[in-house]
Amino acid sequence: MTPLFGLLLAGGRSSRMRADKAALAYGARPQLAETFDLLARHVGKAFVSVRADQAAEPLRARYPQVVDGDAGRGPIAGIIAAQARHPEAAWLVLACDLPFLDDATLASLIARRDPKRLATAFAGRHDGLPEPLCAIYEPASRVAVLAHVTGGRDCPRKFLVEHDVLLLDPVSPAALDNANTPEDAAAARAALAGRGAA
Repeated sequence: MTPLFGLLLAGGRSSRMRADKAALAYGARPQLAETFDLLARHVGKAFVSVRADQAAEPLRARYPQVVDGDAGRGPIAGIIAAQARHPEAAWLVLACDLPFLDDATLASLIARRDPKRLATAFAGRHDGLPEPLCAIYEPASRVAVLAHVTGGRDCPRKFLVEHDVLLLDPVSPAALDNANTPEDAAAARAALAGRGAA
C-alpha cells in the first residue's frame, strides 16, 4: 500500500490578507492548528510546508515541517519538497486558508481517490477547474511536477489541467471556499458564527 501523508501549505506571504493567514483564528485556535489537526486525522503522517525563513517562527516551529527548496515558487515548491523527502508516499495537499473545510470533504477525497491517475482533485464550483490545494498527488506525479516547473510553470492548477487526474464533485462545495482578503475572513467568521448559532 502506498502511504498517504499530508502537507499543509503555510509558506505563503499572505500579501492580499495583509496578515499571516496561518495565524488567523476563525474559532478558538489559529487556522494552522485547526487545519493541521483536521489533516492529521486522515493521513499517516502530517507536515507543515514552510519557507526556510519561517521554520523557526513560533506557530510553525511546533509542527513537523517540510522546508521549501530551490525548485518552484509558491505552493508547488512545497509539493516538490514533500515529494523529494518522501517519494514513496502519496500526498494530500491542503491550503491553510480554507476555513470551511471539514472531515467529510477529506474523507470523500480519500475514499474516491484513483491511485492509477497522477492526482485526484475536486472540481471548483465556480469554474469547474481542479482545486490543486485540496488534492491528492500520487508518487507517479513527481516526475511530471518537476518537468512542469522546469518548463517555467509554477501553477499547480495548470499542472492538474494538463495531466491525467481524476476530478470529483465535492460533497460540500462551500468547504473549498478560501479566505484571501480581510473581507473574505470577516465573511467567513460571520458565516461560521451563524452555523454555531443555528
